Amino acid sequence: MPRQATESPKSRRTLQASKTAAKMLRPGRTEVRPHRFCLAYSITGTFMTQSTPRVADHPAHPQFLSRWSPRAYANDEISEQELLTILEAARWAPSSYNSQPWRFVFARRGTPHWTKLLGLLNEFNRSWAENASALVIVLSKTTFAPPGSTEEVAMPTHSFDAGSAWGYLALQASLSGWHAHGMAGFDKEKTRTELGVPANFAIEAAVAIGKIGDKAMLPEGLRSKEEPSPRLPLQALVSEGTFKG
Repeated sequence: MPRQATESPKSRRTLQASKTAAKMLRPGRTEVRPHRFCLAYSITGTFMTQSTPRVADHPAHPQFLSRWSPRAYANDEISEQELLTILEAARWAPSSYNSQPWRFVFARRGTPHWTKLLGLLNEFNRSWAENASALVIVLSKTTFAPPGSTEEVAMPTHSFDAGSAWGYLALQASLSGWHAHGMAGFDKEKTRTELGVPANFAIEAAVAIGKIGDKAMLPEGLRSKEEPSPRLPLQALVSEGTFKG
């Protein structure tokens, strides 16, 4: 008699996750209900779930609601492959003329460059980012050579394009079971000097990446804020045909 095919646990998890996604995104749904589970896919090929109290005004994919920026990190180490997977997603962001102006300088916890990048942050951000697994400095090239030319000219969209790459990075971190938190509070002049950044590159932001930890490790004033932040309603942000403020 022919042997009956058996379904592996991994296949069952994948099928169940796919069914869950289909239900959450079925046509006609006008909101993502609060506390519904959102899908995340790890680089090991397994699905994970993340809950979020956020509610969408329109049926956006759950991954956008489940991504948030915690400060309480678990003091874990991240492998180079895991971090490069997150940065790989950023590489595929869109950019004007496909100029790809973004650049990333990173340090992982437990490696020789960790202390140097941590020292670039201001005191407030160091107080919580010291427990992250990786730190990333986001830069953008302010010039580019237009098609058909070898002469560099100013690139007016370099920051906009680098912002797209940061968004891809943050989403991939969340999908991989990590969380990314962008920071403006760091010493840009010190960053330029210590990292050897040329004059035609803008220093945009710093990013902490890690696994969520116990918020009790945060300074007391931050503990109550350690949850996904709300957003303005869509109608306050968009208008058709003319600007409404």
